[in-house]
Amino acid sequence: MSGKRQSAKHKIDRRLACNLWGRPKSPYNLRQKGPGMHGERRGKLSDYGQQLMAKQKLKGYYGNIGEKQFRRYYKEADRLKGDTGQNLIGLLERRLDAVIYRACFVPTVFASRQFISHKHVTVNGQVVNIPSYQVKPGDVIEVREKGKNIPMVITSVQQPEREVPEYVDVDFKAMKATYIRVPHLEDVPYPVQMEPNLIVEFYSR
Repeated sequence: MSGKRQSAKHKIDRRLACNLWGRPKSPYNLRQKGPGMHGERRGKLSDYGQQLMAKQKLKGYYGNIGEKQFRRYYKEADRLKGDTGQNLIGLLERRLDAVIYRACFVPTVFASRQFISHKHVTVNGQVVNIPSYQVKPGDVIEVREKGKNIPMVITSVQQPEREVPEYVDVDFKAMKATYIRVPHLEDVPYPVQMEPNLIVEFYSR
């Protein structure tokens, strides 16, 4: 990962005052204060502030998704049957970059996005270079030959920092993952608490 992306990722951790991805090198582990000269903690957040923070955390976690795209996810989640907050999590976890990250083929969501853009991934045998591509249950995601030899990938597979969740089945030898099902909020291994219900409140205002 380039220093620029690493810096951006750490900046998100500090701005949101949490170790968003649960990584050992997060600056938040060392300095649990917000950015700024004195790093003063804010007082109790208003309802709007809590809703906004919940939205920023979820957007940040998936690689700092832009507001326009994130709002589209919300509208789609609201259109689907069932709980809008759960639907939103399901749509985000169906992103191809999220699945590659969950499979531990790469160390970060940001690396996953770049890995896919460089055409290192196939879905059901077809090359897909769109990180936001929505996978479906039963889809088989595979790392192409040239991608298997990238040092970052080798390290990530041999020394995974995270456990693979049960809704993704991974064959590390073949560098292949099968997307089993769309998860619920409680199935997703977020290192910090995510509150999609607050995001629904934010957009419903």
